[in-house]
Order: sequence, then C-alpha cells, then structure tokens
Amino acid sequence: MYRSHNCGELNASHINTEVTLAGWVQKSRDKGFMIWVDLRDRYGITQLIFDEERTPKAIIQEAKLLGREFVIQVKGNVIERSSKNPNIPTGEIEILVSELTILNKALLPPFTIEDKTDGGEELRMKYRYLDIRRNPVKNSLIFRHNVAQAVRNYLSKEGFIEVETPYLIKSTPEGARDFVVPSRMNAGQFYALPQSPQTFKQLLMVGGMDKYFQIVKCFRDEDLRADRQPEFTQIDCEMAFVEQEDILNAFEGLTRHLLKEINGIEVEKFPRMLYDDAMRLYGNDKPDIRFGMEFGELNSVTQHKDFGVFNSAELVVGIAVPGGNVYTRKEIDQLIDWVKRPQVGALGMVYCRCNEDGTYKSSVDKFYDQDDFAKWAEITGAKPGDLICVLSGETYKVRPQLSALRMELATRLGLRKPNEFAPLWVIDFPLLEWDEDTKRYHAMHHPFTSPKPGQLELLATNPGDVKANAYDLVLNGNEIGGGSIRIHDKKTQSLMFDYLGFTEEEAKAQFGFLMDAFQYGAPPHGGLAFGLDRLVAILAGQEIIRDFIAFPKNNSGRDIMIDAPAFIDQNQLKELHIKLEGLDK
Repeated sequence: MYRSHNCGELNASHINTEVTLAGWVQKSRDKGFMIWVDLRDRYGITQLIFDEERTPKAIIQEAKLLGREFVIQVKGNVIERSSKNPNIPTGEIEILVSELTILNKALLPPFTIEDKTDGGEELRMKYRYLDIRRNPVKNSLIFRHNVAQAVRNYLSKEGFIEVETPYLIKSTPEGARDFVVPSRMNAGQFYALPQSPQTFKQLLMVGGMDKYFQIVKCFRDEDLRADRQPEFTQIDCEMAFVEQEDILNAFEGLTRHLLKEINGIEVEKFPRMLYDDAMRLYGNDKPDIRFGMEFGELNSVTQHKDFGVFNSAELVVGIAVPGGNVYTRKEIDQLIDWVKRPQVGALGMVYCRCNEDGTYKSSVDKFYDQDDFAKWAEITGAKPGDLICVLSGETYKVRPQLSALRMELATRLGLRKPNEFAPLWVIDFPLLEWDEDTKRYHAMHHPFTSPKPGQLELLATNPGDVKANAYDLVLNGNEIGGGSIRIHDKKTQSLMFDYLGFTEEEAKAQFGFLMDAFQYGAPPHGGLAFGLDRLVAILAGQEIIRDFIAFPKNNSGRDIMIDAPAFIDQNQLKELHIKLEGLDK
C-alpha cells in the first residue's frame, strides 16, 4: 500500500495515528538538527518533520538528499504542529517520519511548481505535465470535470441519451476547413475529422432516439485565437418533435442548472434579442449586456453640416462612456491610437465631452454647435460627466470597430465583472450570407438550418432577407452555444442545396445519405451545441480556454510538448499512397 491517506485529509482528529503518505516534494527546509518537508499530491500539502532526536539517523541523512519534485513515500505518526498554518486544511498537524522511501528522483524543474510560477507560457506548455501539478491548472481541470459531470447528470435526468458518433467521416465543402485522414485501404481517398456530429445527430432523430446528447471532440483546421483550438469539445444535443421555443426552454434550464450548481448563482432572465437589433445596438451578434453603452446612430444629427468625414459616411455611430469626461487629452489620444490599430482598423475617432454644467466640448467644435451636441447626447444616452466616442464609415466595418472599442472601455472601467452572469438569446439570424470571394451565398450556420416559417418563398426573390430558424446563446459577451431547427424533408433540403450553389450531383454525392433518410419518416427536429471549453472558462470567470484544456495547442496549432504535427516516415507515406514533393524534413 503506497498510502493510507492523501496529503489533504489529515487533521487534529488523526493525532497519534500512524499513516503512510506518498507524493511529490514541494520544498524542503533543513535547519541541521531538524528538516521539514512539504509533501504534495492532488489533494493538498502535508508537512513532514525529520527530527534528529526522534528520527533514525539514516533517515535524516536520506532526507537531506531530497530535492524538489522527488517522488517519495513516508510512514510516520501524526503529531500536533507547533507552528500551525491556518491557511491549509492540514495546518494543525505534521508527520513525524519513521520510514522514508524515495520512489523516484527528479531533475530540477525548469520552472517553480507553485501557484505563482516563474515559467513563461511557452515553457509551461512544453512541460505541461509539470504545469498540471500547479494548483491553478489542476483546479481548472477539476473545475472542467465538475461542469461536464453536472451537464451529464442534468441531461440524463431530462431524458437525453448519450450516443457516440464516428470520428472518421466524409469531408464536406461547407464550413471551416476539414482535417483529413488518408485511407490506407482505399488508395487516394480520405476521411475527414468531424467539425460537428451534425448529420449523425439528425440521423439519430430519424432513428427515433428523440433526445440525444454527446460530449464530443470536434476539429476545425482554421486560424487560431486565444479562445479557439484546432480540436475542441462540444456538448452536442438534438431533440425531435420540437419548435424553437422548446429548444430555448430546454437549454435555459441547463444553463440555469450550471450557474446554480457550479457558481451558486440564480439567474431568472434569459432575454431574447433579434440579430438585427444586436448588430444595430452593439455591433456584433454576441453582445455583453452586463453593462450599457448601447450604440446611438447619429447620421440624422451629424450629416447636416460641412464636416465631410461624416457626410460621406454610410454610418455615423457613437457610444456614451460613463464618467469618461475625466479622461485627459492624452488618454483620449491613446484611445484614438487604439482604434487605429490594424486589429481594429478605424481611421480615427471624434469625441465630445459632456461637462457637468451641461455644456459640451468636442474635437469638431468648429463644425457643430451646442444644440447639435445635445442631440448627440440624447441619442447616445450621454449624461453630464460622460464622454461620447463617435466612429464613421461603412456600416459593416464601423459596427465591429465600435464594438471592439466598447468592450475595451468596459474592461478599463471594470464593467466586465467575472462574477456577474448575463445570458442572452440572439435569434432570427440571416439564413444566408454573401461571400465576396466566391460571389455567392453561403449558409450562415450550416445548410441544414430551416428558414423561419413562411419565408421559404423569399429564397427565390430576396435570399439575403430570409431569416433562419436559428439561435445563439450568449453569456457575458461570448457565444457559448448555438443551434437551429433543422430541415426535415427532402424537398426543402434539395431546394436549400440548390440556392447554395450545389448541383444535384454534388448534393447527392455529399449528402445523399441524409436526404435518403428523410424519405423514411424524419420527424421535425432541432438542437443546440455548447462549446464546452469556452463555457467552462466563462463559468470560472475567465475567457482564455487554453487554461481549461489538459494538453492544449499553441497559437500556431502546435503541440510543443510532443512536437506535433510532425513529418512521418516515407514508408508510412508509401502505404498511404501519398507522395510529397518540395518539402524538406
């Protein structure tokens, strides 16, 4: 038996008990006549004591050789600790060691295994197995486990059945790039790793499973960000015989359950917002509604003077920054520089100070008078002491630019509080979006999303106006889930493929199996998928998902710990019927 107890469970009630512990050496303090060692495992830290008056001399000598991260086993007696530590559960006791076994020596770690470490991110990713020993990472993985278990328990009680779907599937042209897997037994042919189990969960509805879920790995070969990995995990769900309202109610229930179970927070309101309103008021389709600063469109009160920048703009739009009039000119100039960064892309920013005495001072004073500025304030909701920030230009550019500024200002003002949660449904998305590169429409979500009832006919005349029977669940400015009511009949699905530019042959080759299934009695169905990585991070009050993944990739999509992706042996390539030219190993 390597241990009778773990390093986090012993307390004063165990005094005079003989115990066996095993773990890693956190640190050692040698006072000559006495040595203290902090022994660590997943559960906590227990202090060991080696006393030359009470511990055999040979064990004292062995204890002097212990280094950080040595794996050891000790036997000893639980005694009362003379200098108690109220900050840890085991702080009232220590172990007077009578036997010591070094199970494995360790090299000096490349960074300190402590909560506040001296290791940089890339270094810690290279030695991720060491980083996991630190409490912040360990606790993040335990937190993720707790969320996943809460999800499984809730959905199971609600009648959902967990079903595994295949990882080796067929590549499709819609959506992000697929990761592909060559087939050795079928020369020149490839599997794809799933971006989503979309068609399989629809087939499960055809199969009569009624309520399905799966916590499943998905894969997308696309550019990475701090909140995106090439492989990610979804809570994938589907229901039969449902309308949109049924889906929204079902997953409001799950979200409420998680917020209460994990965070101890009761959330009652899940407001609904139209996609068009989200874009108009917040500049994006996942607005953070924990704070205000809604957009005010200013065309009507800015394009009547001789200010050419505004007069030539498709959209002039502003926000009121609460208390922003305290900003110095230097701080405002820094904001202007911030929006002009390539990541945001604005050409500049106009501002207007709302003074406490009711007057206004603006960077465009020579073009506008006090009455004009009063109208700006009215439209943006600015009050005395606020600052109005205004951007202008093409609508599709200006809205995301001002949205980025809004979020940056909210962060600086401390309005994005991690312990506050504001869920929101965004509904009625466009069914299709125009792609300038291909000069055709693409499905905004995926080609299996149904149009809103009564709008199918618009596809022939005004395809850009058709709304989708789709919905996203937003939490604190992050999309944590999205889904739709699906098309469930072959005729409508064929029509959708036609409008998306598929030939009949292409549609049959790619999705013939699904349309065939629809001919055998497909029920109305719909679903939703949560991004588990992002959901867990937000529930923990963070937004960087990498901290909640055991072995994440870096921003280049590489696993620097195992050095992947990597070249493979020429014999393997030959077996797979692949010949690479022009690549130097």
